[in-house]
Amino acid sequence: MDFVEHLKAYLNNEEIKNLLSSLNKESKHAALLNTKKMLDETFLSLFPNVTPHPIVKHAYLYDKNEYDLGKSVYHLLGCFYLQEPSAMVPAYLLSPQEDEIVLDMCAAPGGKTIQASILMNGTGLIIANDLSRPRCSTLVENIERLGLGNVTVTNNDLSKISSNYQNKFDRIILDAPCSGSGMFRKETKMKDDWSYNKVLKFQEVQKQLILLAFDMLKEGGTLCYSTCSFSEEEDEDVISYLLNNRKAELIEYNHGLVYINKQKPLGFHLLPSIFPGEGHYICLIKKPGELIKNNKVMKDKEFFEVKRYGDTLFGVNYPFTYKGFNIVREGIKIGEKIKDEIKYDYHYARYISDFEKVYELNDDEMIKYLSGNVINKNIDKGHYLLRYKGINVDITNSDGRMIKNHFPKGLRVQIKKVS
Repeated sequence: MDFVEHLKAYLNNEEIKNLLSSLNKESKHAALLNTKKMLDETFLSLFPNVTPHPIVKHAYLYDKNEYDLGKSVYHLLGCFYLQEPSAMVPAYLLSPQEDEIVLDMCAAPGGKTIQASILMNGTGLIIANDLSRPRCSTLVENIERLGLGNVTVTNNDLSKISSNYQNKFDRIILDAPCSGSGMFRKETKMKDDWSYNKVLKFQEVQKQLILLAFDMLKEGGTLCYSTCSFSEEEDEDVISYLLNNRKAELIEYNHGLVYINKQKPLGFHLLPSIFPGEGHYICLIKKPGELIKNNKVMKDKEFFEVKRYGDTLFGVNYPFTYKGFNIVREGIKIGEKIKDEIKYDYHYARYISDFEKVYELNDDEMIKYLSGNVINKNIDKGHYLLRYKGINVDITNSDGRMIKNHFPKGLRVQIKKVS
């Protein structure tokens, strides 16, 4: 069965025609604000020709030909995360709350985890898991850049440890691996690689994952299932499988820009023919019962606990017993303890709200620091939190004559002006 033919399961000829036509248009781009670092008013003053996302707050569509936000200094500073517009919707509609325990089952590169963390105001705990160890590294990089502190990154096949976490999580994000037809416009190789057998292969994986997810969900908890596939087999049929095997309830959602399958009104599609994005399927699922909230952790210090592994210190904000999880990063990397000194980490610099000594970089100094150069400046000796326009950059130290450069080598860039 070819791609067009299999769409006839739920789309009529006119809808298929419009969908195929939309796949020949330019891809859409969006930015999600890290509201801890940048307010909407500031973002709009810097990039006035953006358009508010039609569903997600603090998110904006932009024309990459006008604003190449990936090269902006504010992206490097963690003020926003660049994400496909449809992919922003699942975590937003899941709406995780403060002090909840959330599992993101297939988390890398991290967009949904990042959005959940921002919605939770940095409280509670998100376990961001991915089966691929290299993809976990990308996830860690994004968490560091945005200065998130309530995320633990893990690298597990969850089927092997799920028995340890039955009825454990308040909310779960399952952005399931799929055949990827919703990526046709962005990646032509996905189109060339598509087959109906591939759809059926992923459907079997998705069925296993959605049962795992539901069983790990607390009574009264909410699961968001999503794919970037247009295939009914990977979308509504997977939800039907869950409903036939578990006592699950669906949460309805409607909006003028979503498409609901008339034959199987289970969840909804964001089709690029009617929604400004690449394409997504989303379904919100509730486990019956009353959700019992976690006891809020009251902190009277910066971290609930500081853990030491060798010479490296990590700050943990939420107590959790990880039984079977392979932890890649738990909490905030504070830095390296060398004798009685701490060489503070860039992640810690992005996370903290204040520091004993602060130095505000001007435009020229910011350009020098980002390129890896020292800054000649006669100031008191000691550690300094470097800021640019009030936004944390890094923590380094001064010997009284110059500010040393501790910016991670892999992030250093040569720029002529900050923008």
